[in-house]
Formats: sequence, C-alpha cells, structure tokens
Amino acid sequence: MRKTSGKHSDLVLSTVQSGHSAGTSAVAASWCRSALHHGLDPAQGRAATRVSGSDLARLREANGALLDAATPVLDSLFGSVGRTGCCVILADTTGVVLEARSGAGDAALFDAVGLTIGGQWSEAAEGTNGIGTCLVEERAVTILKGEHFASRNIGVSCMDAPIFDPCGQLVAALDVSSVRADHGEAMAAMVAALVQDAARQIEREFFCRHFADARIVHAPDAPGRGSALLAVDRDDLVIGATRAARRRLGLGPARQLAPKPLADVLGQQVPAGFEDGERSVLRQALARSGGNVAAAARLLGIGRATMYRRMERAGLTGLH
Repeated sequence: MRKTSGKHSDLVLSTVQSGHSAGTSAVAASWCRSALHHGLDPAQGRAATRVSGSDLARLREANGALLDAATPVLDSLFGSVGRTGCCVILADTTGVVLEARSGAGDAALFDAVGLTIGGQWSEAAEGTNGIGTCLVEERAVTILKGEHFASRNIGVSCMDAPIFDPCGQLVAALDVSSVRADHGEAMAAMVAALVQDAARQIEREFFCRHFADARIVHAPDAPGRGSALLAVDRDDLVIGATRAARRRLGLGPARQLAPKPLADVLGQQVPAGFEDGERSVLRQALARSGGNVAAAARLLGIGRATMYRRMERAGLTGLH
C-alpha cells in the first residue's frame, strides 16, 4: 500500500509541477488547485477535519428546509445503491456532511475515511474529491480512486451532482461513494446517472415546497439541465424559477426575480384586455413597464388618471 500511495503522490506532484494537463483535464486542474491554491500535500496522512456537536447542529438547522425536501430522495437513492456497498451523502456548500446513509456492514469503512455525518470534504480540506470538486465546479463529477488528490483517498470512488435551491443558488452536493475494489467505470457511470436524477428530484421538491402557494409551470427543458420549473402567482406573473428555467429562459441569476408575465417569459403573444381580469392585466402591465404607472397606462391605451383609478379599485395602489 505504501508503494502504491507513493507512486500516486509522485504522479500528482509531477502533474502539478508540469502544469501541461491543467488546461485539458478537469482532474489535473483540481490537483493544481489543491496543491497550489490550498497548499495541500498528496502524501499527507488523514487530517482530523470533522464537525460535530453544536456546530453540526447549527448547520443542520440552517439547512432544515433542504433536509426536509431531500430526506425521502436520499432514502430512495440508498435503497437503490446501498446493497452494492455504496453510501449516500448530502453535504452543504462548505463540504460538511449533513446526512449520510450506509449499510451496517459498511459503516465502519466509511467512517474510517470520513464519509460520515460531520465529515469535511471541501477541496480546501481534502483536495480533489467528489464532493469538494462538485461544489467548486458546480457540475456533476465522478472522481474515481486514483483521481483523488490525497493518497489517503485513493480507495474511494465518488459520483456527485450539485443541488441548487429555489432561487437558483448552489446549496449542496449529493454524493454516492464506494470503497469496493470491484466497482469500476461501468458501475460508476450507472451510479452517476442515478445521482444526477436524484439531485434533480431534490431540487424539484425543494422548489415546490418553497413556492407552495404558487402555481408550478413546467417550462421547456434544455437537455442535461434538469427540470425547468416556474412559480406563477394568481395574476399569472412569474415569481420564481429553478436554475434550469433561468438558464433556459434567460431570467438571470438574481436570487429575487422581478415579477414578469408568464406569456412574456415563455415568448407567447397573448393579447390582454380588461375583460381578462382587471387586477391581472394591471399587474402585468406594471411588470412590463418596470413599475412605471404612466408607461403601463400607455401599454393599456388608457390615461394615467384612469390607470390610477383602476389600480385603486383593484387594491394595487401600494405597488407603484
């Protein structure tokens, strides 16, 4: 084992020193970050980086809504991969493991490598690894045994996918890890597909819970980007969008969306008149004009005084 570990750390350091592969290999680029940015040594023994007690309780409380949405999906995912000797991990954006699932016969193995609740798996702590690298790159990654930065981790294979919150911001990494010697690339590819699907399930559940009072609309999906969901209020204004929907429809990365008419967001030409529901028409005109009452009145073909009267009648006088 020492010989294998030594060869691995030599390979990592020679790759970092040459720098030639960093532009073409995501793993090599992560190795360079680990060594040059974080100052890590691939040959270093296991670091005691584990959060416990009150700090862990605080992190779990802060991520309570995420955990509520994720728990059923984590259980289902573990039901699919647990018997193959894999563990299921949910880590926050700092790489701290908030939830973990492993079989009774495998728990000691995963605990020994730190894949347990409270474990710290950021790139800054462990170098290249599934959880940490997924969080840095905000994309699905698979880090097989020898692709880890630290020699102490080359017995583990990790398949990860990022999870984005209802406002499109990175909130967690979903990980399935294996320490089985007979789990090769084919198995990793199958598990990776399950992990990515489970991550999208968590995002959908999290989004629907967050916008429980809104109507949820499925927007056209872009291949590989997950579910594009929109939250629409009673006046047909879009008030929320998943990351996939934001990218697909060009809604921008801001946490709080400025309300926009659903028809405008979807690129549909829907003529609106007061017979369609005065409050909705007024709010949509105001949204299209950025809250400018005079401009909204012009869009509707009415005078500003009439616009104010109609707004007052609809209970919208506090919105301009």
